[in-house]
Amino acid sequence: MGFTHLISDCDGVLIDSEALSYVMTADELASRFPSADRARDILPLLQPRLGMLFVPMMVELSTLLGAPMTLTEIEALHHRVDEAIDRLDTPMPGVGAALAATGLPLAVASNSEARRVRGVLARTGLAPLFHDRVYSGRDLDRPKPAPDVYLAAAAGFGVAPARCLVVEDSTTGVTAARAAGMTVLGFTGGGHLAPGHGERLRALGAVATFGHMEELPALVSGLVGMAGKAA
Repeated sequence: MGFTHLISDCDGVLIDSEALSYVMTADELASRFPSADRARDILPLLQPRLGMLFVPMMVELSTLLGAPMTLTEIEALHHRVDEAIDRLDTPMPGVGAALAATGLPLAVASNSEARRVRGVLARTGLAPLFHDRVYSGRDLDRPKPAPDVYLAAAAGFGVAPARCLVVEDSTTGVTAARAAGMTVLGFTGGGHLAPGHGERLRALGAVATFGHMEELPALVSGLVGMAGKAA
């Protein structure tokens, strides 16, 4: 069965928003937990949880650090992060040309609100590539790392999940796409990612990783060609 469609995550793939969220969240945790070392205690807890919904992520992190934040505190931080991200208007370098060069129909599957994703696409000029095929885990019972948002995107295309390639940057997202039965390419070019992240994505099932968007068309072409020969 050949690959006929491509689904992309948003944050950390289409726009380098995860880097901003990462820094702001780490700063907040460091200020709240001065006894915790940022590099030793905070960042190793935060890194593998990127891609989760923000509120449960912060409940989990603050609990692990010894003092659970209230929902009001978390929502206030989330609002500040969202406001900062909503000012970003530059796409990930090369992403528009790379996605267009794949020649495949495109969709977005994100844990961010659909409204926010559409705003990102409009501000960065990427919206025409996706034809409003935007799917949000917040609209479903189970966000990533559950497969539901990827299954919804495949259903929107009207194709089997196995026909879909996915571009993801987080362990949460790779887990979701693989659970949906899709083939994943792991993007490691975001400003928030630490050394060794590619190995973590491959360990979860990404078939390849890449650090620059210019590499994407050739990776997709190779996978499409391999699938065609196998068929």
